[in-house]
Amino acid sequence: MRTRGLKATLLLKCTQDVKSRFDKIKAVLGDIRVSLLEESKSSAGDKHETGRAMLQIERENAGYQLREIESLQSLIRKIDIDAVSDYVRLGSLVYTSQKAYFIGISIGEVEVETEKYYCIALHSPIGKRLAGKKALEGFIFNEMEHKVLKIV
Repeated sequence: MRTRGLKATLLLKCTQDVKSRFDKIKAVLGDIRVSLLEESKSSAGDKHETGRAMLQIERENAGYQLREIESLQSLIRKIDIDAVSDYVRLGSLVYTSQKAYFIGISIGEVEVETEKYYCIALHSPIGKRLAGKKALEGFIFNEMEHKVLKIV
């Protein structure tokens, strides 16, 4: 697979992962909304107030997760798979002596045509080690030596 096609596939996997997370959190928020309406109709006293309070906390947590997902969606829109760079940056496909990494968002291992790639964020521990590196530069991660072989 050509490099651009490979990067497009990896970006699509990242996009699909974020969409899946978005759909799940929207469903959770919908369920909470329904539960809050049902709790409003209840008149069970303290039990009613406790149930409402718990649902409010769940709604706040879901709202926080939704904001994180929206931030990921914004980050994905910034990834330019056509940009060429001699250093590791957002949108880079990096081949190291250990693994191949796509710098985007953290979704973990992705298989494309029987090859394994790791989609990672620039702010992840390995992403921080890779950021700004050029081909043939080395670094230590998890007590292992790594070397950047190629950046596309």
